[in-house]
Amino acid sequence: MKKVLPPYNSIGKEEKTAVLKVMDRKILSDFIGHAGKYFLGGKYVKELEKRFCNYFVVKYAVSFNSASTALQAAVGALGIGPGDEVITSPYTMSATASAILSNNAVPVFADIKEDNFCLDPKSVEKLINKKTKAILSVNLFGGSADYKEILRIARKYNIRVIEDNAQSPGAKYGGKFAGTIGDVGIFSFNVHKVIQSGEGGVLVTNNKKYAFRSRLIRNHGEAIINDLYKKEKIYEPILGNNYRMTELQAAVAIEQLKKLDKLNKQRIALADYLSKKLKKFPWLMPPQINKNSIHVYYVYPVRFLPEKIKIKRSTFVKAMELEGFGFNEGYQEPLYLFPIYQKKEIYPNSKFPFVSEEYPHDINYNKGICPVAEKMYEKEFLCTNICQPPQTKKEIDLFVMAIEKVEKNINNLKRHERQEKI
Repeated sequence: MKKVLPPYNSIGKEEKTAVLKVMDRKILSDFIGHAGKYFLGGKYVKELEKRFCNYFVVKYAVSFNSASTALQAAVGALGIGPGDEVITSPYTMSATASAILSNNAVPVFADIKEDNFCLDPKSVEKLINKKTKAILSVNLFGGSADYKEILRIARKYNIRVIEDNAQSPGAKYGGKFAGTIGDVGIFSFNVHKVIQSGEGGVLVTNNKKYAFRSRLIRNHGEAIINDLYKKEKIYEPILGNNYRMTELQAAVAIEQLKKLDKLNKQRIALADYLSKKLKKFPWLMPPQINKNSIHVYYVYPVRFLPEKIKIKRSTFVKAMELEGFGFNEGYQEPLYLFPIYQKKEIYPNSKFPFVSEEYPHDINYNKGICPVAEKMYEKEFLCTNICQPPQTKKEIDLFVMAIEKVEKNINNLKRHERQEKI
């Protein structure tokens, strides 16, 4: 029977007090889709953005109603559109690649590394051509990609770097915060994340133009440009939307940001404790952390090595469930295997943007193009929430004891697999 562990919850009295203050002001949103005083939002939205700039040491922060819309704005802020390619990971939530499609550009999927589950720079470089405009790198599970190599490649080919940092707020690579290393980065306040406001996201950048374009995309940019063009003859080709964060969301997000260091510290302590315990199992590979980097463990990722224990991952997972502990198997089917990419259709009567006058190519989304991502999904990857508060070292000790029990009964599990084949 799968053990029902106490759920992670970062919401407390501070958030309740903040929400009541917003309610007392009776201003739940302070945006208007016109140039002027209300283009940038209200008191709490602006305070959240200021705090983000201070904490993450960036010049500009732009709040959104979700990290998904922030990603769409990140791609649009760079001026990416029809006929352009953006290289990204197939091993991520669908919103990452959808942000590229939403700007009528084409996602190109590079493989991932086995040690950090993020983009493999070698695979990325092989895919670059004249159509490539950016690398959309995903920082997974609380860690970060290999930005030394990714930035080298970007500089070499004069392309931009976007970071999807939804899962790794507070993580660091080379002494810099993940999400602030590329040209543009995004953070998430989704209900399942380390810090949350139900829904919400923030885009960060040090580039003034990218910040301006992202704000236009967030708040009916075509209307704003109409106002500016009439008054000052300022024109920027842009199509905006309503991706605005409310004052309620911003007030909660402010209190959550204040807690980030404490929440990450708790996860790191539990994860370090578990990593030491797992060293006794050569068939389970704990997270591999780069030097001068900080992993914040949105979840605890593990590689299951079937060739070393001689059973299937699914058999191990079922055995652990019987001991009361669950695992997530595989994490994510590679995105290019989704019907939207296999059929190359997002509109009923058109292949655009996969095939167009601007893009007269036949993009390859065949199975096998990213073998490491496929292997992780099909055979090796596991993750657990055991390192999320309110779990303690006591729960981790019980978790490790369950693994030990499974290992001691390995012959019975092998026999069970043989019988299933008959």
